[in-house]
Amino acid sequence: MRIIRTTQALRTWRRRQDPPGTSIGLVPTMGALHAGHRSLMQRARRTCQTVAVSIFVNPLQFGPAEDYRRYPRNLSQDLASCREEHVDLVFLPEPDTLYPRDFQTTVAVSTLAQRWEGEHRPTHFQGVTTVVTKLLNLVRPARAFFGQKDYQQYGVIRQLVQDLDLDTRVTLCPTIRDADGLALSSRNRYVTTSQRQRALALYQALSAGKAAIGRGMRRADPVEKRMAKILDTGHGLDVEYLACCDARTLEPLARLRGTVVLLGAIRVGGVRFIDNLIVRIRQ
Repeated sequence: MRIIRTTQALRTWRRRQDPPGTSIGLVPTMGALHAGHRSLMQRARRTCQTVAVSIFVNPLQFGPAEDYRRYPRNLSQDLASCREEHVDLVFLPEPDTLYPRDFQTTVAVSTLAQRWEGEHRPTHFQGVTTVVTKLLNLVRPARAFFGQKDYQQYGVIRQLVQDLDLDTRVTLCPTIRDADGLALSSRNRYVTTSQRQRALALYQALSAGKAAIGRGMRRADPVEKRMAKILDTGHGLDVEYLACCDARTLEPLARLRGTVVLLGAIRVGGVRFIDNLIVRIRQ
């Protein structure tokens, strides 16, 4: 496994990967790797000849009051995980490598990035799309792999790739959950055992919404009320949003048809949890 820290070395490595038929799969991460990240590496290994992982805690996607400084970092453990998954390359830049002192350019997706996460974290997606554009430009992967837990992020990046005619296929991979249903996240380690139990209500609410749709409910309002009722039942949660949306546009729906995504975000003890479930409705 090769570790590269500079853009110049990464470009040199990339030029050497150009024999016909070579395909590169990229897994962008912020480190603190868990089984969800490893599932992305495994998917990349199954579908691409070369697997590249980036580990970079991106300062541009954190707001002024967010957890950039204390975001979990464990490089030795992360590199061990990459070796175990037979990753070929780890790109490990410092912030001033990707954002030198005279850096002035950002990349923004408009409509898709404004609702939901974009409303609660106004600068977040511009930071994500800027760093992803740089990574795709440097690595030029055939495919890039993202987890469903961050579904809006996936949609924003898919739009970015489409709009800028980038030659990369954006691949959505299933959310990996603990046995109790909680979606894996690097930030899960912030919470106590009791807070974690309260956070499970989000997945339970989304599951109740999916079940209601499965029983034939086709209006969004009663589905959202069923989900909200679960979150309101003595859990002491701060609910930021809970909605039934079109899976592609992320616009809220009144009537449910086609592919629907149930989106939710809550705070427990100051820690944000986001989750979603995709529901495919047969007409």
